[in-house]
Amino acid sequence: MTHIAFEQHNRSGLAAGLATGNGQVMNIGQAAQRSGLPAKTIRYYEDIGLVSADRASNGYRDYSDADIHRLAFLQRARALGFSIEDCRQLMDLYRDRNRASHDVRELARSHVASIDAKLAELGAMRATLSHLISACHGDDRPDCPILEDIAGKAVGSRQ
Repeated sequence: MTHIAFEQHNRSGLAAGLATGNGQVMNIGQAAQRSGLPAKTIRYYEDIGLVSADRASNGYRDYSDADIHRLAFLQRARALGFSIEDCRQLMDLYRDRNRASHDVRELARSHVASIDAKLAELGAMRATLSHLISACHGDDRPDCPILEDIAGKAVGSRQ
């Protein structure tokens, strides 16, 4: 899925999920459907204190439209690759109407730096594997530079 298609899919799903609200409380299944998150994830987010739901007299969770909005917010942040702790900070900043946008920007900038580091690491892994693939004859011989490298032996040397 291209970046633009991902954006359109993600936003249309969020809009569709939030557009059906009428102020009623929902159970966890309805909240899952509307937020785009599995019920298990919603329970996990509640367990770790990212969200909280009111409880009905029978002990079941009751979710409001505002809860659904917060869950969709978390779903979007996680889709962008933010960690749970980053999501906690983003949620705190989102709730704080006196926040400085600088704080949000710095959190996002830090996340981009982390993504860049991961991309560099993946590039190095790709280069190493490409080199090993080119060094491997891929025939019926038992020697295999790929396995030798994984075992810790230098390619091109006999140990």
